[in-house]
Amino acid sequence: MKYSLKIAHLYGDLMNTYGDIGNIYALQYYGKFMDTEIIPQLISLNDTFNADDFDLVLFGGGQDFEQKVVSKDLLKKSSQITKFIENNGVFLGVCGGFQLIGKYYVTAEGEKVMGSGSLDHYTLNQNENRFIGNTIIEDPITHNKYHGFENHQGMTFLGKKGTSLGKVLEGYGNNGKDKTEGVHYKNTYGTYFHGPILTRNPKLAQELLIQALKNHYPNIDFNNFEKLSFPPTF
Repeated sequence: MKYSLKIAHLYGDLMNTYGDIGNIYALQYYGKFMDTEIIPQLISLNDTFNADDFDLVLFGGGQDFEQKVVSKDLLKKSSQITKFIENNGVFLGVCGGFQLIGKYYVTAEGEKVMGSGSLDHYTLNQNENRFIGNTIIEDPITHNKYHGFENHQGMTFLGKKGTSLGKVLEGYGNNGKDKTEGVHYKNTYGTYFHGPILTRNPKLAQELLIQALKNHYPNIDFNNFEKLSFPPTF
């Protein structure tokens, strides 16, 4: 491999209920076509997260029990996570990982669980209902369409920090009301898409890899990688 990128898999032993580790496998798969080795490292409870040590971060989803456990430990890492995001690090948060980089989320039982506060979205609960099913969104800037599967009880509302990942064409999205899905801020992406999202949407995986390469190797032109076209891995 000509290049290498290091991924922090945040709480991958606890936050992988929906197989979100598949996003790492997808990055490793596509990385081979881009002469890039993807090196994942698990960062879990009581581990130190240093923003300067990683090129990408993946933060998957879990059940309320695991998310409450993670939330307490996350507060110790919140300043470095925020630093990573603000310094244009490439970050992907899925479901619980998406919720926990915001201000807070409210569990099905009504308990308020604090996030890292890196972004300013928040998540409320809904009574005896979940948003479940296939979903399609369209990026309002690139017009890329992303396909996925959502399964969440929470209703997320975006703040002023960032825009939605896309407009909902099919499904419920963040809250079933405003047609937003996910969040996009600098090089940080949050979403409710399981599946995992990068196995079904290679264009997004390509964008994340190219941006991470540009950050790590600022003196190299990676425009040739932008011309590559990959099929979904599933």
